[in-house]
Amino acid sequence: MKLRIPANTARTVLFVALLALPLAAASIQSAKPEDVGLSSERLQRIHETVQRHIDAHDIAGAVTLVARKGRVAHFEAQGLMDLDSKKPMTKDDLFWIASMSKPITGTAILMLMEEGKVRLTDPVSKFIPEFRGLKVAVVEERNGRGGAAPGEPQFYTVPATREITIRDLLTHTSGLVSGGPASRVESEKIARKPGETLAEYIPRLGAVPLDFQPGTRWSYSPSAGFDTLGRIVEIVSGQTFDQFLRQRIFEPLGMKETFFHPSDNYLPRVAVTYRRADNSLEKVDMQARLNNTTYFSGAGGLMTDAEDYLQFGQMLMNGGQWNGKRLLGPKTVELMSSVHAPDTLPGRRKGLSFGLSVQVVSDPIAAGYRVSEGSFGWDGAFGTHFWVDPKEKVVGILMIQTNNPNRELDRDFENAVMQAMVE
Repeated sequence: MKLRIPANTARTVLFVALLALPLAAASIQSAKPEDVGLSSERLQRIHETVQRHIDAHDIAGAVTLVARKGRVAHFEAQGLMDLDSKKPMTKDDLFWIASMSKPITGTAILMLMEEGKVRLTDPVSKFIPEFRGLKVAVVEERNGRGGAAPGEPQFYTVPATREITIRDLLTHTSGLVSGGPASRVESEKIARKPGETLAEYIPRLGAVPLDFQPGTRWSYSPSAGFDTLGRIVEIVSGQTFDQFLRQRIFEPLGMKETFFHPSDNYLPRVAVTYRRADNSLEKVDMQARLNNTTYFSGAGGLMTDAEDYLQFGQMLMNGGQWNGKRLLGPKTVELMSSVHAPDTLPGRRKGLSFGLSVQVVSDPIAAGYRVSEGSFGWDGAFGTHFWVDPKEKVVGILMIQTNNPNRELDRDFENAVMQAMVE
């Protein structure tokens, strides 16, 4: 027996289905590579590149995504997300993106700047009084006489020549816990306790001496700088940092699977984290990170999947808007991706400058990169990587979950993408 559907009902169902199609596809529209100037045959080299690294036990698996001119030309999952269970990697697996959280934090600050609520030149102490009157550590050479405990650096402090600013934090030129021996030891003394929030912890950083005079060099601040920016967002907006990101960035962009803490139903999709050791991969215990539900690290706390992060990258590629939502003005994205810390600044590598929360390729030849001049992006400690190439209108995303100290796979992935361009 055949079920008969009235014509008017059928037309209604069809209309609703057609209406839903653009919404379902709005977040990620696919295209034949040739339609966006890429070679299908040459794009296969992305697969070959990733497979070489899997076979060499550099990584367990990867998700790679390439969009050009606003459409996805390559999207693939390879290898395993869990070596023990042999569970295959899938396109919607979730990754700790670590420092790829920083450009999102930078965007939040720039949104507040556009609203006139912060200035790049504002001293951090304007928002967090404990940062007023910071000192700078001067490390002394050891002479074998008394003083610090074994293993601790001997140092004295001098006043900072000026206060650190929001721009200093965004560009890693503040000296705030930037890898120096004195700040490392002193920051350990005021270490964050389980269950603490940004509001409880960040003010204590004001007691830690800076590693150098503000603005005199570039040195990466892995956590302190951008966690402090996250606290400034909270103070200025009146929202917790996770609420601000969700309401002002993630929801407008349709990033439904980006968060600081995964709920239980997401756990099966969380890719296992590994570290390289003696030509093999060792599992890293991430339970403490999974259990953290109170500290929203703007420096490295976010989790997402490749498709979600594409929405953010495409927003930057499009000059601040995506999916009909504008987060930033085009001139602000231009400001973000401009050179603020040039490659001539001590600490920077030739050809690689730094913008506001993103690295900027100022000279790809000098840097040895296969991307266009003016490309920008950043990486994560667990191997994640993204870049935006405004000249070629490309967003590239690499999701792995293995420490990648030499970033060789990043460069190989970029090369595989760029060689596939035929127009």
